[in-house]
Amino acid sequence: QSSFTNWAGGGQNSVALNGLVGLNANYLKGKSAWDNALTIGYGKMQQKGSDLGWVKTDDRIDLQSKYGRKASEKWYYSGLMSFRTQMAPGYNYPNIENKISDLFSPAYLLFSLGMDYKPNPNFSVFLSPLTSKNTFVLADGIDPTSFGIDAGKKSRSELGAYANIAYKKDEIIKNVNFLTKLDMFSNYLHNPQNIDITWENLLVLKVNKFISATINTVLVYDDDILVKVDEGNEGEPIMGKRAQFKEVIGVGLTYKFASFK
Repeated sequence: QSSFTNWAGGGQNSVALNGLVGLNANYLKGKSAWDNALTIGYGKMQQKGSDLGWVKTDDRIDLQSKYGRKASEKWYYSGLMSFRTQMAPGYNYPNIENKISDLFSPAYLLFSLGMDYKPNPNFSVFLSPLTSKNTFVLADGIDPTSFGIDAGKKSRSELGAYANIAYKKDEIIKNVNFLTKLDMFSNYLHNPQNIDITWENLLVLKVNKFISATINTVLVYDDDILVKVDEGNEGEPIMGKRAQFKEVIGVGLTYKFASFK
């Protein structure tokens, strides 16, 4: 929140609200290992004097489930399922007449078979030569070609190779927790040299049991996704391929539930 009253240097009042929920359910017994993770994030911001009202700053649902059977001390035969989408409409602000995204538009569903290297509970590398990546745009009025889907269609399927690298560590230094996750996908049949990348980092700095500061960054590059890079003479958007980057920094209430076995 920023507030200015008779402030000679100028400024604009604003308020932002963000929430982030991370749930994990992991099972390890005998030769079986089953890891599940769900991340839900949502945020909005409002600036005084703006006609846009509350503007979305974060919106994501990310579910991942991975099951493995031990092949050796540190390797597992594994299968992985991943699903990503959002909850609310998205716009190219200040244009709020036409949606560019919505619930299940886009949505990404991935199935993968491969090997998982897990030298310790905090680190894993999943490698797959056989992966199906499916992209969906189900809502009406949203251009599917912006997400690599042919005009008039609702979905697209790709076959390729996939890698997932994850590392998490509580107390990397005192009162600082860190998590990073990198996903990479290469389409065998279309420009395999252009690798799709999603890289997320979360840093949590604890003040006390309930108050903390968080720094969350997400880097995305997908050769099939088009974003607005400029405007034409008539004000129409000019679309192009670009690396996407998002950063959210906040201070607020954090609560970590006890773990169950």
